[in-house]
Amino acid sequence: MPLSCTEQPEQGNQTQSKTAEEILGDPEYQAISFGSFRELSRDVEPTIPQLKEDLRILSAMGIKLLRTYNVYLQEVPNLLKAITEIKEQDPDFEMYLMMGAWIDAKNARTDSVDHSQESERNAEEIERAVALANQYPDIVKIIAVGNEAMVKWATSYYVEPGIILKWVNYLQDLKEQGELPESLWITSSDNFASWGGGDSEYHVDELNQLIEAVDFISMHTYPMHDTHYNPDFWGVRPDEENLSDLEKIDAAMLRAREYAINQYESVVNYMQSLGIDKPVHVGETGWATQSNEHYGNTGSRATDEYKSAIYYNHMRDWTNNAGITCFYFEAFDEQWKDAANPLGSENHFGLINLKAEAKYMLWDLVDAGIFEGLTRDGNPITKTYNGDLEELMKDVLVPPTDAEIQARK
Repeated sequence: MPLSCTEQPEQGNQTQSKTAEEILGDPEYQAISFGSFRELSRDVEPTIPQLKEDLRILSAMGIKLLRTYNVYLQEVPNLLKAITEIKEQDPDFEMYLMMGAWIDAKNARTDSVDHSQESERNAEEIERAVALANQYPDIVKIIAVGNEAMVKWATSYYVEPGIILKWVNYLQDLKEQGELPESLWITSSDNFASWGGGDSEYHVDELNQLIEAVDFISMHTYPMHDTHYNPDFWGVRPDEENLSDLEKIDAAMLRAREYAINQYESVVNYMQSLGIDKPVHVGETGWATQSNEHYGNTGSRATDEYKSAIYYNHMRDWTNNAGITCFYFEAFDEQWKDAANPLGSENHFGLINLKAEAKYMLWDLVDAGIFEGLTRDGNPITKTYNGDLEELMKDVLVPPTDAEIQARK
């Protein structure tokens, strides 16, 4: 069994440390999904100096809560070291983690995957997460068991809710036994449908028990993906066809915001139908800026920096005003996610690209000078398109009309 949290060495400055209950829902503690890999493969891990660069950039933006996804690589342990070292130099520096523990089905990513059984490696992942949470109690405030690990379209690795429930209960038991900090919150981070907000096939007893067991629900919503897969909210309505191109785009993006809000509310409604009332936060949402697939110029025409900025601002405005934490996806572009296709959308969800250029949603922050003196891999933070909005808008296409969308079905 892991050592008691009281037996672990304390790391960093404790005076600034807040609890998850205090942080979540507070707009002063902006959140973001974090990965710092620069190369085409995760075999090349970011160094501690690179992680410190990224942390200082995000801190300058007002980000104080990061979401990570696994602990089986060295990125997260090194990230915790980097945060600790910065805090030792600057006692006012605040950065906290929602630390993910990756969960797989047995024989994940093979032809013999068994969704009713779990990978033997899951236990090692959980134990490493426990050890890190105990070693860095001033930084790790949440453990998330699995990432989109229950949603059934994750066909190569998803597990049934009972497996997530097992590990959530295990962690909650450790808290009760004093072997994890009492204030550490436990959740799972998953698609809105996996939390009961969608199809009734997810409405099973073990999910209901999981909703009861977690300290809060971390739900995901991706209107951008559904501009292709479920595009009824997307496109140009018949009564909008006489609007300007910009007005057409803005109207579609407003509907995208409402689509995300509706998915959030569907999870809240399902939870409350069970007689349960606990916080629900947005564990992941985002809007890619490039795509040569379903979402690009030959598809739903959703991906560009203008639409991404509109969505980012919509989601920050809504969640800040509603007292909801939003882990926006993601801080930096990462090219390993679709290494074989440089223009694949998965490579282009970041707010800052691999050339240290801030995308359109951050141009105002560049103008305000918040990145002055900061670099990423030796490069100062500048603007995409050299800050030329006219050039940026040349890459912005109007969504298809309703008729065009219906013709593609």
